[in-house]
Amino acid sequence: MAERRRRIRSFEWSTAIIASISIAAGVAVYLRDGTDKVIAILTKDLELLVGMLPKMAAGCLIAAFVTRLLPREVVARVVGSESGLIGLLVAMMMGAVLPGGPLTIYPLAAAFLVLGADVGTAVAFITAWNLLGYNRALIWELPFFGPEFVGWRILIALPLPIIGGLLARMAARLIAKRGGGDQWT
Repeated sequence: MAERRRRIRSFEWSTAIIASISIAAGVAVYLRDGTDKVIAILTKDLELLVGMLPKMAAGCLIAAFVTRLLPREVVARVVGSESGLIGLLVAMMMGAVLPGGPLTIYPLAAAFLVLGADVGTAVAFITAWNLLGYNRALIWELPFFGPEFVGWRILIALPLPIIGGLLARMAARLIAKRGGGDQWT
C-alpha cells in the first residue's frame, strides 16, 4: 500500500492570525510611541533572530541526520503505534536523558514522527524532556531546592509523560475515526 502524503495547504490560518496580531501590535506601538520605538523593537527582534538561527539550524541538522541514520523499521517497531506501553516508556526515558534546549528537542521529535513514531510517543518524549530532564534537575533544581524537593517533584511527575502519551494516542485515533486523517496513529 502506498503511503499517503499529507496535503500541503497554501494558506495557514495560524500564520495569518499571528501575523495579524503582530502587525496590530506594531501599529499600536507606532501610534503610541512613534517610529524610534518601532525601529528599536525591530532591531532587538532581529538580534534575537540572528542569535537563534545557528541553534535552529543545528537542531534541524541533527534531526535531518537522525532521519538518515536511524532505520525507519526500527523506530516504527520501538516507538511506533504498535509499540504499546513499552514504546511510551522508551520515549519517556529518551526525553528524560537527552540534553539540549527546545531548538534541539522539537526537531528531534519531528524527526521521530517522520521515521514512524506515533504521536503518543512524541508527546511522551517532549513531556518527559520538560518534566523529567536530568539536565535541569542537576543544574538548577538541586542547588536551589535540594534533593528532597527534586526527588518528590520527579516522583510526582513520573507518570505524566505516559498519561500524556496515552491521551495523545486516544485523541489521534478519535481524529482518524472521524475522517481527520491518520498521519501519526
